Amino acid sequence: MLPAYLSENSPKDFFAPTITEYIMQLDHFFVENEKTARRVIKFFAPEKKQSELKLFLLDKYSETADLKEAQELMKNGVDFGLLSEAGLPCIADPGNIMVRWAHENNIKVIPVNGPSSIILALIASGFNGQQFSFHGYLPIDKAERKQKMKELETLVQKTGYTQIFMETPYRNNPLLDDLCKILSPQTRLCIAANINDPQHEFIKTLPIKLWQKQKPELHKVPAVFVLGK
Repeated sequence: MLPAYLSENSPKDFFAPTITEYIMQLDHFFVENEKTARRVIKFFAPEKKQSELKLFLLDKYSETADLKEAQELMKNGVDFGLLSEAGLPCIADPGNIMVRWAHENNIKVIPVNGPSSIILALIASGFNGQQFSFHGYLPIDKAERKQKMKELETLVQKTGYTQIFMETPYRNNPLLDDLCKILSPQTRLCIAANINDPQHEFIKTLPIKLWQKQKPELHKVPAVFVLGK
């Protein structure tokens, strides 16, 4: 099915290159972890020569000042790719510091479409997709976490806006325990785990009172949590 603004006679090169085509064109990448980045590149472009890759570490501790070599290369016309550990770059991901720098230095930024667990969880939740907020990770401190959970619940009740958040996988089970203890029994929660995994995908929306009776095992499982009406 073509987008509404295209006819069947539209030129094929109207569409952006695929992720594989971009990877094949590039030798320089910003990555959070070299080992997993090489694995991703090999998956999408197995014929790509790993020895030709130039990888620059870009994680939550990085600052643009740490990436002067990469900046000079970009200023001289070298194209870079930005790889995320999971999902899309710059969403719950540190890549935005280099994207911001690129805009400040008049370097073109080309977003490449790919799966985003946050958006996939939203569209699978059955909640309001017109107005929603993503909050990233909830506070670790127990008192602050409880307060944040109640704030998100209140936002859903008062505005109808969907509220999305996540947790480090090894803390998923304690998070769900807290949600079941703190939130109202009628509040609706969607848990979207192992999204797009054909064998282990789990996506379900239930009120808290039912989650209390049938908690899934989420330890070390990538998951997104969604509150809504």
